[in-house]
Amino acid sequence: MGYRALRVINDDQVIAGAGFGTHGHRDMEILSYVLSGSLAHRDSMGTSSVIKPGELQRMSAGTGVEHSEFNASSTEPVHFLQIWILPECTGLVPSYQQKSFPLADRTNRFQRLADRTGSDGAITLHQDASLSLANLTAGTSLRQILPAGRYAWLQVTQGVVHLGVHTLVAGDGVALFSEPLIDLTAGTDAELLLFDLA
Repeated sequence: MGYRALRVINDDQVIAGAGFGTHGHRDMEILSYVLSGSLAHRDSMGTSSVIKPGELQRMSAGTGVEHSEFNASSTEPVHFLQIWILPECTGLVPSYQQKSFPLADRTNRFQRLADRTGSDGAITLHQDASLSLANLTAGTSLRQILPAGRYAWLQVTQGVVHLGVHTLVAGDGVALFSEPLIDLTAGTDAELLLFDLA
């Protein structure tokens, strides 16, 4: 049933030419992050886009929106995460954002992708939460402070990462609380998503 405001992380792999037909959502912040391939998006707000690796899409469903998602390729599969975050209030006007984040800005450090205020070029979330991304080269260590009273969810999207004595591989997620310091070491080249939650 979720962790704090983080409701779900759906890990979807879709074959060429397939996808999810038009369906509705309301009162949810929906983030799509493509790991490989390309994802075609259409919605009832008139948005039509293709999401590629290194890009983040945010759709605020608010009072209600319908959308579809299909593999944009007729030959290659697409692998993506669809993340649902509960908004801080219901009945928002539906809205959409999509942005590309260069690899150089997140190599061996966390880059903010989304937060409540859209700080430093991040996408805006209607919740006291943030999402950051890091791409680590093998052997690199990274430390992240978790402020007192905050909660975190770490999701490994690629590679192998050591969190203290725990070894995490692609697809693993960890809930963290009462941990002032998140201490990570990449066992291989790796990619991580980090959620900071109230």
